[in-house]
Amino acid sequence: MRGPGWPRVVVLVCGTGTEVGKTWTSAQLLARWRAWGLAVAARKPAQSFGPGEGPTDAEVLAAASGEDPGEVCPRERWLAVPMAPPMAAEVLGVPPLGVGELAALDWPAGVEVGLVETAGGLRAPQGHDGDVLDLARLLRPDWVLLVADAGLGTINHVRLSLDALDGARGDGLAFGVRVVLNRFDPQVQLHELNRRWLVERDRLAVRVGDPAGLDQLASELAQQPDDSLVPD
Repeated sequence: MRGPGWPRVVVLVCGTGTEVGKTWTSAQLLARWRAWGLAVAARKPAQSFGPGEGPTDAEVLAAASGEDPGEVCPRERWLAVPMAPPMAAEVLGVPPLGVGELAALDWPAGVEVGLVETAGGLRAPQGHDGDVLDLARLLRPDWVLLVADAGLGTINHVRLSLDALDGARGDGLAFGVRVVLNRFDPQVQLHELNRRWLVERDRLAVRVGDPAGLDQLASELAQQPDDSLVPD
């Protein structure tokens, strides 16, 4: 789906599941890139949410990127049912969307870093005919950022997610990968042990969701990747 007019770097933000902090992390990165003088844009192909929950993902991303929320996610894809987007569309009686339509993103001219945030985990349905991996195959991102919780169970969730991404690589995609442990507290022993296990045993490029870690992550993702999973 990529072609002329697309950003210099495309970052696809995925999660090991729901409620792991994809939107918060994405907004933090967008704010840093803008503060550094980079032209950025954010896209949420479709969003679902519970009525009265507060700002939607598109509104949070738009506040960070300086765009209108309707540019981040077209208003007709705002689905006010807290389910996977194609399920929410079915409940609301909205015509189903395929991942091909979701991947046909409209970017402003001159964008240096484009961020695309998905819904749910890597195998979560995005359209009626595909999940996050199917969307990634069409978007062909330069980077995949996997957001994970820092606490109990994250090693299993990260490993399963990366196995799924390896399957996409087997389809001929080439992208760099970074893992960010959100809600990381260095004073919590489990958080630090999880980080060390993923870095030292699994040889992953893991960053943490504190100011210094996010600064490092934003700097890395603003550049073209060199090679994939091995940390610098």
